[in-house]
Order: sequence, then structure tokens, then C-alpha cells
Amino acid sequence: MAEKRMLIVDAEVVRKIDENRGDMNCSEFLNFLIDSQLKEEIGNQNYVDKEEFHQFALGMKELLRNFLEFFLSYGLELGKQPQDKTFEELSQKLQALGDSGKKT
Repeated sequence: MAEKRMLIVDAEVVRKIDENRGDMNCSEFLNFLIDSQLKEEIGNQNYVDKEEFHQFALGMKELLRNFLEFFLSYGLELGKQPQDKTFEELSQKLQALGDSGKKT
């Protein structure tokens, strides 16, 4: 017979265990939870770390810059000379995106 120990936990934790354990006793249920957590692969994360998010943000800025660059050059190749300040604003945004991507 296995050695037994007592574990003191909050009443709320005991309530959650009792609600979710089904036909298992408390010990079996806790054993199941621990085993399932320990077997989970380290690379199987349900979150994004800071470096991954930073790389994603840089990629999105580069994609936006390429998008703006394409449409600006497409409009210029068609021979349309921009007459309003929208072109200037887009050019400034494009320049700002290009500068922000090079700083890192």
C-alpha cells in the first residue's frame, strides 16, 4: 500500500476538484492533472513571448510598408501626378515605417 500524506488546500480548490473529478476519487483526479501537465510538451505554448511579438510587429510594419510602396509606385507608373496632400501623407508614413524597421 502506498504511503499516504495529508494535503491542506483552500475550500474553493476542494470545491473545484469535487465539481470536475467525475467518478475518480480526489487522489486519482489530482494524479491525472499532474500527469497531464507534466506530459505537455515544452514547445506547445498557448502564448506569445515578447521576442515573437516583436518579430511579428516588425513583419507587419514591413508588410504595410511594402503595401504602401506598391500602391504608390503603381499610381506613379500610370502617369497620375498626385495633386492633393494625401500623397504627401502616404509618403511620410512610408518613410516613417522604413525608418522604424531599420532602428532594430
